[in-house]
Amino acid sequence: MPVPELDNLIRANQLKAEAGTQAEFDGLVKSGLARLKDVQQTSLSPESRFDLTYNAAHALSLAALRWHGYRSENRYTVFQCLIHTIKLPAAQWRILDQAHKKRNLAEYEGDIDIEASLLTALIEVAEEVAKRVSALGPVKG
Repeated sequence: MPVPELDNLIRANQLKAEAGTQAEFDGLVKSGLARLKDVQQTSLSPESRFDLTYNAAHALSLAALRWHGYRSENRYTVFQCLIHTIKLPAAQWRILDQAHKKRNLAEYEGDIDIEASLLTALIEVAEEVAKRVSALGPVKG
């Protein structure tokens, strides 16, 4: 399903047009939902819960992008596209932006201090992404 704003990102070499498949979409959604289920285990460390939630949000966001027939190699771009793929409000997208920056600090600089407020907000946004992605229906490849 072409989206003019996403087609602009193809011209800027930030996305590629590539039909998604139902199997790929289902696998990404299954992965995201499994991680969201696991994050409910409050006995896990905040760092583990953050990692699970961040990766759940990414898998679900990528599923939305693939449903529309686009691919990106960049996690940040996948999150940026949510405003167009599932109409995620900008305020919620900004939480994913903060989480992405925090993830990069943890991965590349060893800064793994996870604030409880960010974790809570990230879980809420990931659950909203899951709800919206689950409502997309079958892939129209």
